[in-house]
Amino acid sequence: MYRRAYALLVGNAVLMGGLALVAAWQLDRGLTDPEGSFLGPSYIRLPLLLFGALLLDLLPRTLWYSRLNPAAMPQLVRDRLRTHWDRERITLVALGIVCFYIVYVCYRNLKSFLPFVRPDPDAAPGEVVALAFDRELHLVDRALFFGHEPAAVVQGMLGETFSAHILSYVYLWFLPLVPLALTAWLVWSRNITFGYWFATSQCIAWTLGTLSYYALPTLGPGIAYPQFYTEADTPATALMDSLVDGRQQVLFGGIDGAVQSIAGFASLHTAITLLVALLVQYTLRSRVLKIAFWVNFVITVIATIYFGWHYVADDVAGAGIALIAFYLGGLASGQKFERKGLASHPTTTTSAVPVEVD
Repeated sequence: MYRRAYALLVGNAVLMGGLALVAAWQLDRGLTDPEGSFLGPSYIRLPLLLFGALLLDLLPRTLWYSRLNPAAMPQLVRDRLRTHWDRERITLVALGIVCFYIVYVCYRNLKSFLPFVRPDPDAAPGEVVALAFDRELHLVDRALFFGHEPAAVVQGMLGETFSAHILSYVYLWFLPLVPLALTAWLVWSRNITFGYWFATSQCIAWTLGTLSYYALPTLGPGIAYPQFYTEADTPATALMDSLVDGRQQVLFGGIDGAVQSIAGFASLHTAITLLVALLVQYTLRSRVLKIAFWVNFVITVIATIYFGWHYVADDVAGAGIALIAFYLGGLASGQKFERKGLASHPTTTTSAVPVEVD
């Protein structure tokens, strides 16, 4: 029923895993779990994540509908397991979490390997210098803004006090958004195909993002040209400082078991927030949620320029990645896109939700 989605999810994970293993072998570096020792090693963490997804659905629902009556809880759990956690749902959750976890871990490692895989050919022998195209993209930005610095224009319009903190928190909301949104679509999507659509599109986006880093490596304007960016003390600026420190340690400190997380082109903040907004638009019915996630996307894009995380070209490329991932994930999961309006409907069925008939 979901053969194409299965193939794309698993194939994508195998591809990223293979690339990460080959790169690690060629560089004589080990693969690193970017989350460190959180919840233990992967063979313990993955079952815990799967159990956590099940618990996240069962526990609040059982407590609410039982009104804290212990006698009513077992029957509520059995009913939920029978009606919601059938084989289709369990397969979706397991496959989605495992494949995304593999893709994300390999993405982080391949991103960390980038300075060693694509060093600057003009560097002196023995000198560790990463290839970067920041000068070229910076010139493009200045041309687009008629000779002005994009950050100066945006900061001049929005200010550097209250707005800096708002943009910072929206930008950092991306970090919990990724796992929370994935879990929500896998566990609670009203049609199984929507869950496959979300998981498949996410994996494609992270893979294409990795490819873009290798195609056009950059540091990002805030790191390459820090003099043009706000000195406001925000969580976003603190994160950038910590990433610079981490990169220095990996490149020059000889630290094993750590990852560096600086790569500018394309903007995956833009890609993922646009991808989530599109999936909310196409698969959810709440107008409030649709507006909220489109606003989140717009503010995130502004924040990438404001803090110097990305060039304008990075955001354009990120939007392109989102559209490609969204469309390919939709085709793989059996969606039929309407010619008019932001709408689609599934063309494959589930035991609970049949297809719409033309």
